[in-house]
Amino acid sequence: MWRNMDNIYLYIGFCLILLTGCAEKPAEPSAPAPQVEVITVTTQAIQDEPEFIGQTEAFRPVEIRSQVSGIIKKVLFTEGRNIKEGSPLYLIDPVPFRAIYLSTKARVAQAEARLVLARQDLARVLPLLEQQAVSKKNVDDAQAEVRGAKASLEAAQNDQVKAKFDLDNTAISAPVNGRIGRSHFYEGRLISAQETLLATIDQLDPMYVNVSVPESYLLRRRREIAEHKVERPDIFQLRGVMTFSDGSVYPQEGVLDFADVALRPETGTLQGRFVFPNPEGAFAPGQSYFYPGQFVKIRIKGYTRTEAILIPQRAVQQGPSGSFVYVIDKEDKAELRAIRASMWRGKEWLIEEGLRPGEQVVVEGFFRIIPGAKVDPVPHQKEPAASAHSSEEPNP
Repeated sequence: MWRNMDNIYLYIGFCLILLTGCAEKPAEPSAPAPQVEVITVTTQAIQDEPEFIGQTEAFRPVEIRSQVSGIIKKVLFTEGRNIKEGSPLYLIDPVPFRAIYLSTKARVAQAEARLVLARQDLARVLPLLEQQAVSKKNVDDAQAEVRGAKASLEAAQNDQVKAKFDLDNTAISAPVNGRIGRSHFYEGRLISAQETLLATIDQLDPMYVNVSVPESYLLRRRREIAEHKVERPDIFQLRGVMTFSDGSVYPQEGVLDFADVALRPETGTLQGRFVFPNPEGAFAPGQSYFYPGQFVKIRIKGYTRTEAILIPQRAVQQGPSGSFVYVIDKEDKAELRAIRASMWRGKEWLIEEGLRPGEQVVVEGFFRIIPGAKVDPVPHQKEPAASAHSSEEPNP
């Protein structure tokens, strides 16, 4: 029995020695906070240059119509070529119009002869009235004949003017410089005066570009200007940069010269129009930059965003509830922050809501972050800035 008690005491002592040894063993050091790269949020003034789809249009699409009805005798131009003002285009058969003109010319001569005779008769009877050799009625009849002859002459002269006008308009010429399209009618076709469209001449210098601006953009822009977030000059000082479908940029800028007075109810957009110089419009077909009917992109210049917040695109993450970033608080803890990003410039997002100047936003090291846990923030080394333009791309 005493031997068993000794064994128990020995076992208890051995455990105490082990516990004492464990208590004296130094604690292992804790893991260091994960390192992340951050940027400090700042504000800056930037050019706010929204982009819209536009369609080109000829400066003056001039319709060619005949002033007289008749048969087309000749087509005097080559379709699809540049023509100058005054160039002959069509010849309407002039024979019937020349006959009418000569007939009216003869009637004018006849009326002139009648007027001369009436004046001579009046000149003869007036002295006889003083001598009471003729009655007052004879004088009145002579005066009435003069007035009638004058009226007949004026009517004949008006008919002659109309006949000369019709005869002259059997030869149709170009009213402007431009490029003429296809002829809708050819030799032998009967055409109606002022109704039949023969062809169209497009003036290509300058050129118009029509842009449709959504109502939502107009309302947002008005709110931003009222809140002094955006500044702009007079609306008709806004400029446009045109980009073609292949990505090439037109070398000259356009100017806004028209804004519609009402929204289009079928699309909910307001139409604006830019005018672009096009000196190559006078070149031969195939050598000019653009044609009427092309779809292009117009980047509008003139707006300035005064206190813009830009952060790298890589800093913006996407979640089920939308866009968010990681913000480092004063205790170096990572906080998930919802934001609203409206458009991008090159490799940076423009942030509308969610961030304030002076805050630190994580750019690199997201996989090391646990929301609410401490991190080791270090400044992010920015890449060399590349020239970029803003665009109205919505935040995905």
